[in-house]
Amino acid sequence: MREAYQSDLRHIVDDLVDMAEMVGTALDGATSALLEGELALAERVVTADPHLDARQLELDAKAVELLARQAPVATDLRLLVATLRMSSSLERMGDLAAHVALVARRAHPEIAVPAQHREQIARMSELGLTALRTAAQVIQDRDLALAAQVEKQDDELDELMLTISREISRSDEDTYTNAQVIDLTLLIRFYERIGDHAVSLVRRVGFLVTGDSLDTLSEGVDVQEF
Repeated sequence: MREAYQSDLRHIVDDLVDMAEMVGTALDGATSALLEGELALAERVVTADPHLDARQLELDAKAVELLARQAPVATDLRLLVATLRMSSSLERMGDLAAHVALVARRAHPEIAVPAQHREQIARMSELGLTALRTAAQVIQDRDLALAAQVEKQDDELDELMLTISREISRSDEDTYTNAQVIDLTLLIRFYERIGDHAVSLVRRVGFLVTGDSLDTLSEGVDVQEF
């Protein structure tokens, strides 16, 4: 019985990593659709999002069942409690990737991102994807040394968001269309929130490993509206 219980806990971690891989695929596809104007790819990302939602529900059900059936303590209890929050962060990251794809779809046949910002948006996506993949490794290996890398990537994402926002606000009226201003403002927020959720993930792992209360309630990291 104990061996089966430990196997269930390992599967919980595997499911979190699988969810992170699904989110990574969605984010990569959404950015490609955005920057290259690939409507079919944008549609695939949007269509795939409900599957990620379903994975979250399945994972949460497993965690709740283990909580009720096994009455875990110490590290096992922290794992299951943290799982319920991490699965939510991953689901939100998937939603954000789908939002990026929706911007790409709405702008088609035009490309939503003006030429002068495409390199910046590509960099934001790269940072978000790297942060996500690093967070998945932290979840799998409980390697807290990697967590600092996620924090640094998030800091760069924040700076890029502010840079683009300043460039928009200081531009001449004829530099952008109204639609471009709206789309860019949404996009930089979506990518920035992906980085924040990656930070939230690694901080949850920190709580899991150390048992210490972590600052996951700061406005910049662990809010649920995005």
